Amino acid sequence: MTEKHLTEIRFDSLKLHEKILQGIEKSGFSNCTPIQAETLPLALDGKDIAGQAQTGTGKTAAFLLAVYQKLLTTPPGENHRQNQPRALIVAPTRELAIQIHKDAEALGEFTGLKHGLVFGGTGYEQQRKDLEAGVDVLIGTPGRLIDYLKQHVYDLKAIQAVVLDEADRMFDLGFIKDIRFLLRRCPPPEKRLGLLFSATLSYRVTELAYEHMNNPQTIEVEPDKVTADKVRQTCFMTANEEKIPLLIGLFRKLNPPRSIVFVNTKRTADTVWGYLEGNGFKTAVLSGDVPQRKRMKLLLQFQSGELPILVATDVAARGLHIPDVSHVFNYDLPEDAEDYVHRIGRTARAGASGEAISFACETYAFSMPDIEEYIGHRLPMDPVQDDLLAEVDPKSRVRPERSDRQASRPDGGRGRRPRQGKPSQHRKSPEKATESQQTAAATTADAPNKRRRRRRKPAQKTENT
Repeated sequence: MTEKHLTEIRFDSLKLHEKILQGIEKSGFSNCTPIQAETLPLALDGKDIAGQAQTGTGKTAAFLLAVYQKLLTTPPGENHRQNQPRALIVAPTRELAIQIHKDAEALGEFTGLKHGLVFGGTGYEQQRKDLEAGVDVLIGTPGRLIDYLKQHVYDLKAIQAVVLDEADRMFDLGFIKDIRFLLRRCPPPEKRLGLLFSATLSYRVTELAYEHMNNPQTIEVEPDKVTADKVRQTCFMTANEEKIPLLIGLFRKLNPPRSIVFVNTKRTADTVWGYLEGNGFKTAVLSGDVPQRKRMKLLLQFQSGELPILVATDVAARGLHIPDVSHVFNYDLPEDAEDYVHRIGRTARAGASGEAISFACETYAFSMPDIEEYIGHRLPMDPVQDDLLAEVDPKSRVRPERSDRQASRPDGGRGRRPRQGKPSQHRKSPEKATESQQTAAATTADAPNKRRRRRRKPAQKTENT
């Protein structure tokens, strides 16, 4: 029986290349999701697409299959060089780029196409070598892509397909100038396939599509359903001091197998992590200042189930496809209504069900009207029952290791440098000072007295006379 989130249209009915169908079959897919069913027939016919669909509905597979079909059915030009990718896929975040690359490796396993992945934060030389060796499908974030492009490690003159994923997020993160920089160095829109996908097709996203695409077809799949149907949303009106007891009480009662707790600041993330760890819940923090290698390791542990709870800032709200996330907790309500949708979209992926629990506290309750207006309905409110509030000893909070705190600070945890011009505040102890330093200090300390004595001598002579 076909699942509710799938259509009756099968992939093998779309005249996809045989090598693509092999990857689809091995990945366990048979029927299209609504966004795939709407966009693939047009994209396979060579038409540009500007697509909108709620998160977790299969947008990544839709554009990957269209790109593969284009590259397998249209050979590169005669003068094609090794360092000229044939397809460019741009993502706003490292996590999303990594996820797209993972999906591309699976779906494109039998195509013979070589995938390249570039993003900031790690692997600079290795990524450069991979590009120099030649890739067919280049996936990356704007900053690192432009860095290598300006160094002439590769060029975009042979691009046959361009994909912009999470286009609305490009604007939010200030990448739109970078996107235009990349697109202007590709062949003109009429000579390449253009695919743009976004959770929302705002005016500025639509303007970008018509500026850099060839008469794109706009596809909107259930645009009025901002949040997924299978996410059960609840909200607790809570005092600030009740948030930690309520969170721990809910974890004890629900015992969720895999959860993400969203907060608004790094400091709050450390606090929540400390109380969860101190009360027996294995937890990790994912925020913007976590080094890339550690971030990837944490995500792998979370995906494998080794790590059941992730406390995250909005760096993790988009682009992460982590299966089987059962619960999302908005410990802090986001100040941007769109971020609420993307946060709770981490659960109920690909037709699964999930639960989103939000705390409307004294600090962030003002965000509720905007969130409710954006999602088109009121958030169901649950009372804070006494039995949900766990007894939490303030001393149970675990403090981050000193090395972790140092790693997150720009100065590496060394503190401020001594101020110039104020040696007395940072003078070494007499026992540790050298003889010359002691002499210099004594001379400096005695200098004012000498000056005073010199000024008095003329006056004394006058009086004696």
